[in-house]
Amino acid sequence: MSTKAKMRYWRWFVLATLLCQELSRFRAAAAKKERKKVKEPNQYTEPFNTTLSNSEELHGHSKMLESPDPRITDPRRTWISFVHRPDDGNNKKRCRGKDKKLRGLVGPPGPPGPPGPPGAEVTQEVLLQEFKEMLKEATERRASPALPAPPSEAPPLLLSLEELLPYKRVEEAFHCKLKGQIIVDKKTLMELQNFQMPLTKGAFLRGSGLNLATGRFTALLSGIYQFSANVHIDHSELKSKLQLRARDNVRVLICIESLCHRYTSLEVIAGLESNSKIFTVYVHGLLQLQAGQYTSIFIDNSAGAAITIQNGSDFMGMFMGV
Repeated sequence: MSTKAKMRYWRWFVLATLLCQELSRFRAAAAKKERKKVKEPNQYTEPFNTTLSNSEELHGHSKMLESPDPRITDPRRTWISFVHRPDDGNNKKRCRGKDKKLRGLVGPPGPPGPPGPPGAEVTQEVLLQEFKEMLKEATERRASPALPAPPSEAPPLLLSLEELLPYKRVEEAFHCKLKGQIIVDKKTLMELQNFQMPLTKGAFLRGSGLNLATGRFTALLSGIYQFSANVHIDHSELKSKLQLRARDNVRVLICIESLCHRYTSLEVIAGLESNSKIFTVYVHGLLQLQAGQYTSIFIDNSAGAAITIQNGSDFMGMFMGV
């Protein structure tokens, strides 16, 4: 055999092989498509009846497969005959859950329901009450005895008192009262002395700047100080002896270094035309003191008769800052 003939046979052999492969692929695709047609979405295969014995179930199933009825081969007719088949109560109970699954498509959503009740109205008073309760709980938690901390290897961090407390400690402050009555003659400027610390709770004395005997407060630091005084004046003698004049008055001053006219002083002028036997003059304000300067209370009686300064008149002061 010649070489050309061999080549021709070889080509036919290769072509036949390719055709066989394509034919096998075509048959596989056709069989797959046929299986898809048989298994449609609406087709229903009835499971074995659990109420029957295995032999009866298999026997009935084999009869169904061997039935010559052409409707069984049609999936649509098979489904219709299954739906309209006669059934007893037991099967209805058994298939009730499956009937729900075999219903049609879900319809559109219904209309929205009625709105719910309105929520609670949060007012400013309610928020303020909650804030007060939070502050109360925090205060009680801080006031309660702290639990002992577990031992740690690192030493505790030492903080100063100024860093721990939200407010600085007041280093210089006092509140004292006049021990006894003091008579101030007419046309006289007198310094009030002989004070004492009140025995009742609430009074205080911090620092060493106040001298109770002289009634003078000496500033240890240069800065701004706040002073106030309540002076109770009895002018009954003046009202009984003389006719009050318009120029009859009393001045109450808090002076620096006893120089009321040289330095700035806190001053209140009160008339003596009051109908009451005793009246009170209140003096309050701020003064700047240098370290070593002192302040005290002075009474200037410009009336024509003596007046009495009652015991219990108080003198207060506090260091505000530099």
